[in-house]
Amino acid sequence: MRRIPVLLSILAVLLISRAQAVELGIDVLQKNNFDLLRGKRVGLVTNQTGVNSAGEKTRMILKKHVNLVALYTPEHGLDGTEKAGVEVRSRRDRLTGLQAYSLYGDTRKPTPKMLEGIDVLVYDMQDIGCRSYTYISTMGKCLEACAEQGKQFVVLDRPNPLGGNRVEGQGIQAKWISFVGQFPIPYVHGLTVGELALMANTKGWMGPKADLRVVKMREWNRSMTWPMTGLHWVPPSPNIPNELSPCYYVISGVVGELAGGLDQALFSPRAFQVLGAHWMKPRMASYLQSKCPGINVTTASTASGPGVMFHVNPVGGGNLAACSLYTLAECDRESHGLIFSQASKSKINLFNKVYGSDSIRHDLVKLGPERIIASWNSNIESFRRDRTPFLLYQ
Repeated sequence: MRRIPVLLSILAVLLISRAQAVELGIDVLQKNNFDLLRGKRVGLVTNQTGVNSAGEKTRMILKKHVNLVALYTPEHGLDGTEKAGVEVRSRRDRLTGLQAYSLYGDTRKPTPKMLEGIDVLVYDMQDIGCRSYTYISTMGKCLEACAEQGKQFVVLDRPNPLGGNRVEGQGIQAKWISFVGQFPIPYVHGLTVGELALMANTKGWMGPKADLRVVKMREWNRSMTWPMTGLHWVPPSPNIPNELSPCYYVISGVVGELAGGLDQALFSPRAFQVLGAHWMKPRMASYLQSKCPGINVTTASTASGPGVMFHVNPVGGGNLAACSLYTLAECDRESHGLIFSQASKSKINLFNKVYGSDSIRHDLVKLGPERIIASWNSNIESFRRDRTPFLLYQ
C-alpha cells in the first residue's frame, strides 16, 4: 500500500507535465543558428547523453553545422558503457571520424596539446545533481584548462534531474577535495551545470577566470524534477538506468563505497534502489521508513540476502541525503561495524572523498544521525545565499 502515493504522483506527473518539453541548451544553440560557434574551431566534451530534445546527437549536429574538430570524453567513455573507475582510452569516434580525447585516462584535464587546434570548447553532458558524480568534475577541469590556455568555454545547459530547489547533505573539507568531490558544495547542490560553471568561475574554485558562456534552457524552472521536463532519459552511466536513479544514487551511493558484502543490484534496472546483505534484518525497512519521511522503504530480497528497496516520489519528496545517512548508520549497526572494518584502506579513502570528511564513524558514535544532519543546516543555508547571484532560472 505504501507504493500507491508514489504511483499516483507518477501518474499525475505524466498527465500534467509532458505537454511542454524543456528546450535544452543545444536546442537553443540550434535555434540561434549556432551564433556562438560561427567561424571558430570547436571542441566538444560529450558522451551519449549529449543529445537535443529530439534525441539527435550533439556531436553529429555540430559536425554538420560548424567546424567541429575534436571530441573529449569523461568517465564511462563516449558511449557511457565503461565501468565506474575504469580508465578510458582516447580513440577515433566511428560516427564523426574525429579524435575523441579521453579525460578519464592519463589526465583528467585537457592538456595544451589536446586544445591547441581549437578556439572554443563546448560542454554538453547530462549531470545527476550530486557532488560525487564526476561529470561536473570534468567540467571543472575543462574550465580550468580553458582559462590557462586562453580558450573560450561554452556550457550547453541541461536540467538538474533532482530539481533546482533540493539542496541537501554534508559539505566537503578542503583536504578531501578530489575528482569525486571537486567543488565546495553540499552533496546535493540544486544547480544546473551552467549555474555551477558560473559559480565556480566567479568564485575562482578552479583558478583563473575563464571566458565562459552558458547557453540557457527554455521552459525549465527550479521546481522541475526530470519526469516533469517532457524529455527522454538517456542513462548517463551503466548504473543510472532511469530518471529516478539519481535519487537512489544519493541515498545508497555513499554506503556502497564501503565493504561488508553490500548488494546494490548494480547493472540492473534497480541499481542503487536496492540495498542488501547477509547481515540485514527485516526490521531495517520499517526503521528507515520511520526516519525517512517522504520516502517509502520496503523489504526486498537480493542475491546477498535480505534487503531494502527505496521508493522516491518523482515530484521531489523526502530528504535523500538524510536518508543516506540513516541508511549508513543502520548498516554500520546491523553489520556490527563490518562495513567499515572490512573495507580496505583504498575503499575508506574513496569513501572519505565522496562523503567529504573522515570523521563520520566518530560522529555516528558521538553525535548520532539526527545531530549530524542538523549540523549540515548552516552550511546549506550559507550555500543557498552564495549561489543566488548565479541562478539562471526561477
